[in-house]
Amino acid sequence: MDGNAKYYEGCGQEGPIRCIFLCEFHPTAGPKITCQVPENYISKDIFDTVSHYIIPKVQLQRCTLTVTLLGSKILGFPVRIDNKKYARNAYYFNLCFVCDAWARTVHLEPLVKKLTEYLLSMELETEWLSKQSKSGDAKDLGGLMRQVMQDINSKRMCTLTVGTTTTHLTVVRVNSDPAPVKDHQVPVFLYSRQSFVADQWDLTTNQILPYIDGFNHVSKIAALSDVEVSLVRACVQNLVYYGVVTIVPIFQYCAVYSATPKLRQLTRCAGLQRQCVEFCARSPRQLPKVSDLFRMYAGMSYGSTVRDLCLRLRPQELAINERKLVLFGVLEGLIRRVYKYPITLNNDDNSSVRSDHNQNMVRTYNGLVCLDELCCQGGLSASQLEEQLERDNKVVFIVK
Repeated sequence: MDGNAKYYEGCGQEGPIRCIFLCEFHPTAGPKITCQVPENYISKDIFDTVSHYIIPKVQLQRCTLTVTLLGSKILGFPVRIDNKKYARNAYYFNLCFVCDAWARTVHLEPLVKKLTEYLLSMELETEWLSKQSKSGDAKDLGGLMRQVMQDINSKRMCTLTVGTTTTHLTVVRVNSDPAPVKDHQVPVFLYSRQSFVADQWDLTTNQILPYIDGFNHVSKIAALSDVEVSLVRACVQNLVYYGVVTIVPIFQYCAVYSATPKLRQLTRCAGLQRQCVEFCARSPRQLPKVSDLFRMYAGMSYGSTVRDLCLRLRPQELAINERKLVLFGVLEGLIRRVYKYPITLNNDDNSSVRSDHNQNMVRTYNGLVCLDELCCQGGLSASQLEEQLERDNKVVFIVK
């Protein structure tokens, strides 16, 4: 099997910069490559094929452009300088990065733009680019491009100094889009809310922030903040993307959790023990014992709800806040939520459970939507919905 089979266009993998070149529009020769590192990586024939995309019309100037052909992906940011000192009263140039056609290049777009702006400023001040082009000696430009390619590929950062002008280039990691946020999910801050800088966010996000407490689900946040639920979902998804919040299941006493192998760390890691004790305490003046916290987590298993666990171990008497106990366990991966998914047998049969709120509504369940989401959609408590579904002998539950 081909070792490169996992690399294909759209695979999402990052690749190295294979070449950097600067092209310009020559007043007599037309579009041409002034300098490239390594030399002749992009042949004249290939460049001529796509030159009208690399040196584009006015409408596409100062836009990030990507062209893919013959196994290579060319990324550029074309610029035009209007000035009567240039032939044809304008100077067109484009600094381009070349990567493999399969490589993800979105993280390089800010670098191409910043490096182009750096070259633009030097051209405006000292004609640094056009002088090298006219003389035919682009040694300084070639050295700069070689440094950029080597440093970015090896260290993902580069510092350039030309004369008294310095710029810093850094590859910033671009996260993939998070999964769509649903109405029944609960956002929780990943760090202290006091360190959140409100001025960096839009008005809608600032409006919902006071209601993000680790227990309110998206629909409830929308109701409390008087913001359309679709906007709340979008704001929360944006906060998830930037690592400000994460998503946890809604807390319910009828919910079932299961301990994970990571629970062993609570017996070994003093730092985790200290965090758990402080987070799960009912009062800062009376801290729970680690052994009691471990016993609560270890008691979480299939078939045992949080309510059952509380009745058996009485966390109030152990100075444990059971809501925070569950939240901490989910955030640290010590426990995981066990969901129930209803599924209707014989889907070709129209008979199925009818909602008490709307006797005319008939719904079949495909086993893909959990009870939490159904409760949020129907405005029912988990016990009400579960009791309602259990009366229908055509509905069974998948538990996972």
